[in-house]
Amino acid sequence: MATERTRAWTEFRRMILWIALAGVLMVAGALWYLSLYDALYPSAIAATIGGVFISTLLGCGLFAAAFFSDKSGHDQSVTDATTHDEQQ
Repeated sequence: MATERTRAWTEFRRMILWIALAGVLMVAGALWYLSLYDALYPSAIAATIGGVFISTLLGCGLFAAAFFSDKSGHDQSVTDATTHDEQQ
């Protein structure tokens, strides 16, 4: 069980690093796209960075947390606890 959680934690950290890299690339792409059609103002840059990066991290991070929960055994322990209560 401990090795399963350790492996899941290592994989979760690796997923978070890839998600952060994807967020940076998406911000760069969004800023490049915006620069094609209009001048970039500091407020537009800040809003784009905040909106795109935070949205990417939040959305992908929640999926990564769900995968971590499943792979680390947390979901199974909850399932076991609730089925044990129903049998009594």
